[in-house]
Amino acid sequence: MRIKIGTVSIQRTAALAPLAGVADRAFREVCRALGAAYTIGEMTSSKGLIYQNKKTADLLTLGPSEHPGGIQLFGDDPLTMARAAEMSMAHEPDIIDINMGCPAPKIAGNGGGSALMKNPELAGQIIREVSRAVPVPVTVKFRKGWDDRSVNAVEFAKIAEQNGAAAVTVHGRTRQQMYAPFADWQIIKEVKEAVSIPVIGNGDVDSVAAAVQMYEQTGVDLVMIGRGALGNPYLFTQIARYLADGTLLPDPPLSQRLGYLLEQTRLAAGYKGEQVALKEARKHAAWYLKGVHGAARLRGRTGSLKTLSDLEGLIQDALEEEQKAASPL
Repeated sequence: MRIKIGTVSIQRTAALAPLAGVADRAFREVCRALGAAYTIGEMTSSKGLIYQNKKTADLLTLGPSEHPGGIQLFGDDPLTMARAAEMSMAHEPDIIDINMGCPAPKIAGNGGGSALMKNPELAGQIIREVSRAVPVPVTVKFRKGWDDRSVNAVEFAKIAEQNGAAAVTVHGRTRQQMYAPFADWQIIKEVKEAVSIPVIGNGDVDSVAAAVQMYEQTGVDLVMIGRGALGNPYLFTQIARYLADGTLLPDPPLSQRLGYLLEQTRLAAGYKGEQVALKEARKHAAWYLKGVHGAARLRGRTGSLKTLSDLEGLIQDALEEEQKAASPL
């Protein structure tokens, strides 16, 4: 089964969320190879793009396997956002996503991200200008609301639709809640019932069971996974297979899981250079090692990773630890 966002067709399995500082091109490509139906690039500053910041432009690069794929922009000025969207078309995205949900103080504190949920009129203007500026579908990602006293996701979704959004993604927490407690899927369901455009649900999907439950409980058109994929990109394979024929694949062995980490880091080294890639790989390695025998000691070593050889050595030690733990006394 597939969904359509404007003219873009996407397999109805699971998408990867645009996780800033985490879901770079290398991680996205590994997730796509493992069954992620759709990915969006890291959150990118509209002002940074206009002022030709090189790092900003790098965030917009999509790999050949990332289609259909989107890029995500943030900002609080309608004309700046529209101009940035026009410029971003040089990277050939299939969809432009507008971030109106980021809770980070440096984004929301400057009027962008989730702060726009406090100003629906301005949000509508931004969506309208961006939609007019580009030939591809425009989507909007936002939260349940700013805080418990201003839960306005349904109203916000209607405004997005009225101003040209081709789909919306709803994270079931307010900005005040950040990433806890458990996401409110009821508000996602209410958004789905309130608009006619596709609705993507996001928040606490970390297993096949959770993905199926979100589809059944909310009626969303597509499930989006964020933190649930960290250290576990194989989750996309499991979800896709279960939705296809009801087969629940077991978790892969440790050697296979750490193989994904090594492949991801090698890709990142090719894109960013080994020094940068290994610095960023430290947090990914800690996620991949979660639950492994001797994980605390192994995670302690991730902070000193500097070369691919260092990572290969850590992986080898992790596999040996696992083998010792499995061997009879």
